Amino acid sequence: MTHAVVTTNGTPPAAPTLLGQGTVRIPTGGKIRAGIKVLTRKAAEHPKATGSSERGAAANRSFEEIERAISEAVPELKAPLIPKNVPWFTVRPDDFPNPEVAKEILAAYGEDRGDGTQRLYRFPVVFPADTWQAVMPHELVAWGASEKRFWSEYSPDGRVRSCTCYAPVPMDATGKRAIRIFGGRKTMLRPENGGLCDPELCSEYQNRQCNLSGRFIFFIPGIKSLGAFELHTNSFYAMNAAIQKFETIAFMRGGRISGFLDGKRTSFFITKKLKEVPHIDETGRAVRVAHWIIELEAPIDVTVLLRNDEEDEAAIVNGSAAARVLEGACAPSEPAGDDGIIGASEIPSTPGARAEDEKEYLSTGSNEPAPTAPAMQATSAQREGGTGPSAEQVINAAAEFGVDRERYAAYAAKRWGPGWNINGAGRRRALAEIESFRDDPDGFVDKIDAELGAFS
Repeated sequence: MTHAVVTTNGTPPAAPTLLGQGTVRIPTGGKIRAGIKVLTRKAAEHPKATGSSERGAAANRSFEEIERAISEAVPELKAPLIPKNVPWFTVRPDDFPNPEVAKEILAAYGEDRGDGTQRLYRFPVVFPADTWQAVMPHELVAWGASEKRFWSEYSPDGRVRSCTCYAPVPMDATGKRAIRIFGGRKTMLRPENGGLCDPELCSEYQNRQCNLSGRFIFFIPGIKSLGAFELHTNSFYAMNAAIQKFETIAFMRGGRISGFLDGKRTSFFITKKLKEVPHIDETGRAVRVAHWIIELEAPIDVTVLLRNDEEDEAAIVNGSAAARVLEGACAPSEPAGDDGIIGASEIPSTPGARAEDEKEYLSTGSNEPAPTAPAMQATSAQREGGTGPSAEQVINAAAEFGVDRERYAAYAAKRWGPGWNINGAGRRRALAEIESFRDDPDGFVDKIDAELGAFS
């Protein structure tokens, strides 16, 4: 699996990671768990272990606290809890700096699916960065008793994956006192295998001590929090599927995955789906096992995303018109003419200029009033914005298909933005679309009906 290195929104390419290109870390404060932990078969045989587990669950303690309590009660149990795959996410107060946040999340998005318990099955998320590597960091990692022992990193060119570990703490000249380190502990390449990360030759990976570990980093709409939330996962299938969703949305949004997906505040959603995933058993046979896999959803009409660049172009045109209003080139309350050019009678002018215009009008004998100087400036500015068919011509072409003026104007304004008629390129695009339906006028009417229905 390969993923291109892309510069997005003027930012430099991200550094490589295990599944693609990495980037800066986003601070978090609060965890949502992907599942639950239950007692091992051996731990379930100890009354003290079951008692500690039940008390911890009743007090809504974190799994780490429950595990510590069990280990203290039954020291011979080194790992009394094991993960269990369930269709919901676990939200506990002890996993948040402010315990009330957990209650807010369950109150806003929790569901009771018939068992009398409010649980989190599906919730909206907004990502804080535009590179998926920043909002879904991941690595191969082997943990020790209290810290990471080894973890994977990529070289700057993305070609070499190394196995990294903490460097020994340097000692002073006496050899009895550790040197005070500035900037945190130093890292180094693992001495074995020349520091290369090769899972198939790694004893930790083969013994399941080193595994893929990743996390989603996000905000939840409606939940007030200065820090982002995180959801850990060890599923390659979940992360790989999420990468595809991220890249698809980014492609259609000009490289963006952050923020709401559209003007209607549509967001991504995180949920779980029961899927059969391939698995190689101890004998090397390929088998399929059903698991609840984290699923990233984007419930949005993708055609809306594909139109965003057109609407941005119209917004630029509207901005230019607004700038001319502020500079005194035209009155903001007066509409533009059918051809997108504001008429002379709609342009403010000085009394002297108006008198000179009237003299010019009388001397030429023209049936059309001579434009004022500001009007000529506005006309010139509009011509610089692009030539093309007039708005009247476009509307008349639509009328030939049986579409009344007001309905087409409403369609065009929602299709390309309210400034479509003052931009030559916008008018050409509108007319070209109408002409493309010359042999299918009913199809054009249906398109307008569908567009106005979709955006109403």
